[in-house]
Amino acid sequence: MAGGFGTRLSTVVKDVPKPMAPINGKPFLHYIFKELQHQQIKKVVLSVGYKKEIIQDFFQENYLDISIQYAVEEEPLGTGGGIKNAFNFVEDDAFVLNGDTFFDIELKKLKDENSDIVLALKPMFQFDRYGTVKVDSDERIISFNEKKYCEHGLINGGIYYFKKCLFDKVENQHKFSFEQDVLEKHCHDVIIKGKIFDNYFIDIGVPEDYQKAQFDFR
Repeated sequence: MAGGFGTRLSTVVKDVPKPMAPINGKPFLHYIFKELQHQQIKKVVLSVGYKKEIIQDFFQENYLDISIQYAVEEEPLGTGGGIKNAFNFVEDDAFVLNGDTFFDIELKKLKDENSDIVLALKPMFQFDRYGTVKVDSDERIISFNEKKYCEHGLINGGIYYFKKCLFDKVENQHKFSFEQDVLEKHCHDVIIKGKIFDNYFIDIGVPEDYQKAQFDFR
């Protein structure tokens, strides 16, 4: 997912899509591709919209031996519409990653044939920037809670695994939010599981974490 405007980051990064924010001379998306290469991913579909030419000019149709196709949003479709549009280039199943977060997990551990969606969850302490997720003893997600100060909780780490047929199971419009209109709305009628990874995580969507990434990714 690489179509974000980067509104919260605009005070320090201007005129580029958020995944192209420079980190030590390379776009943030470069580091995601490096990790995908390490995990032997061979095909990526980039969902692009805002200033898509900047992304296309840099990554072209192949980067780090990963073939790239572009799912272009001619108008903003929301996270759900963007993912659904990108699945036009996918035969069956796929991992979905946010282009402005890096979560150091082994992707294949998300695969679960008995679930409709699997989320990567990150334990966090003393935060108010993210909503929290509740899971039961079988790893099934039972609720998504709004952003508020939390001493300890699990957050959605922005990496998913599911099959294309998911969109036949849930009602959706041309434009919709994946988080609100799929995850929150359908957590009781589709099987949404969460797997917990207490690994490195960073979201460059705010200036302080963008600056932290400059140090972490040296």
